[in-house]
Amino acid sequence: MNGETPGTITPAERLARLRLARSENVGPITYRQLMSHCGDAVTALEALPSLARRGGRRRPIKLCGEDRAAGELGRLEALGGRLLTLEEPDYPPALAAVEDAPPVLCLLGGPALLARPTLAIVGARNASANGRRLARQFAAELGAAGFAVASGLARGIDTAAHEGALEGGTVAVLAGGPDVVYPPENQALYEAIRAGGLVLAEQPIGTTPQARHFPRRNRIISGLSRGVLVVEAAPRSGSLITARLALEQGRELFAVPGSPLEPRARGCNALLREGAAHLVESAEDVLRALESPFARVQAPEIRGELRAGEPPEAPPAKVEGARTALLGLLGAEPVLVDELLRQCHLSPAAVRTALLELELAGRVERHPGQRVALRMAEIGLAEAAEPL
Repeated sequence: MNGETPGTITPAERLARLRLARSENVGPITYRQLMSHCGDAVTALEALPSLARRGGRRRPIKLCGEDRAAGELGRLEALGGRLLTLEEPDYPPALAAVEDAPPVLCLLGGPALLARPTLAIVGARNASANGRRLARQFAAELGAAGFAVASGLARGIDTAAHEGALEGGTVAVLAGGPDVVYPPENQALYEAIRAGGLVLAEQPIGTTPQARHFPRRNRIISGLSRGVLVVEAAPRSGSLITARLALEQGRELFAVPGSPLEPRARGCNALLREGAAHLVESAEDVLRALESPFARVQAPEIRGELRAGEPPEAPPAKVEGARTALLGLLGAEPVLVDELLRQCHLSPAAVRTALLELELAGRVERHPGQRVALRMAEIGLAEAAEPL
């Protein structure tokens, strides 16, 4: 790739990968497709405008400029940080196997922790005193057993887990930029993690966390980890979103049982009642389950965009036909790409290229689980074009 030796990337390619990840309509799955389709980020950036035009985009797609990307890299390096890209060998392999793994990660602290097995601990922000004590105890014992403990630096259980794991090694995954501490009262804990652990963020430096950022952060917490331990959680809480993501990613799920009279125990008790999680009362229970021959696969293999023996490129006429067919088949409800392949009777290469062009044009959006749907604006245009 641009004259690189295995395991290294040139400064120009690193900057191009950051620019690609920060460009309009390029989400994590699209980034992976573009890198597969084009071979490197420099080529992908050159191809973006024409791919978007072929998908039906009328105005130019907004590319992240060199100055903006170089400024972000410079500010991160000034903080003593590093940018880690998806294709680099020290990118965490478990996270890399997640289909919507972040294309770039901003790191502050000790990246060596990413090479260790990781266990996530999450739970209620308004945690009880007993819940916090248990989280600290679990974290300290798992750290002593060789695990890095990951959490989200939130109030309550997250805070207690980081505190318990400071000596053994802890990873704080932030919803905003790597330099933005939320909640503010965890500033001292953040500094301690930077000094002795690792701070990790997908968002650019200086980004204030928004509501939409937290579920994205949660899929990183679970994706990094061999398993997720929920200590306390209310129904429909963010911790249960992380639990669901862990199951979708093929991770082990653990829950601490609680009193049926305690609202903060209802989420954990529901996971146990449904058989979704292992009941654990000690770190030893967690370690035993992870060593079991029945444990889930740690990092499920990502299905390649192109299957073995499939031609990497499709003729333009075939791609144009696939675009027309897809726009007729897609709607607001996400549908599996494999189902589209079955119904349109076109080559996978043509369908995947057409989907890539439509997404870059802003007409189609990706969803987890290899699913796609029309964007709402595109649905409105289609309805307006229908005859009365």
